Amino acid sequence: MLVLVLAVPILRLRKTIDAATRTLDDVADRTGPLLGNVNSTIENVNTALTQVHTSLDGVNLQLARLDTITAHAQTVTANVANLSTVVSAAAANPLVKVAAFSYGVRKAAAKRRHAEEEREVRDELKERRRAGRRGGTR
Repeated sequence: MLVLVLAVPILRLRKTIDAATRTLDDVADRTGPLLGNVNSTIENVNTALTQVHTSLDGVNLQLARLDTITAHAQTVTANVANLSTVVSAAAANPLVKVAAFSYGVRKAAAKRRHAEEEREVRDELKERRRAGRRGGTR
């Protein structure tokens, strides 16, 4: 009797185990293609990452070239700035001297013209006075 009492739960347990086995087989059947798709997707992602890595290497190479060009441009700019400072210093002093000299020459010429005009006016006034004295004594 004990065997009969234990047989019923064992039979039910067998049905449960059979259902679990079928479910596991079904999961295994569906998991295979799913894992294949996952592998395929991972391969595609790896290919894309390789292409991105190659592109980034190219970009890094171009950036390194651009850094070199920028450094050269900075050096050229510094050299031009230094050269303009030297030229300004070299040309400024003589230019100031030439400007001062030409200003002095203009002032002297203007003074001389003014002195000549004053002399002419004085001479003319003297002549008028003399002429007035000569004309008034007659």
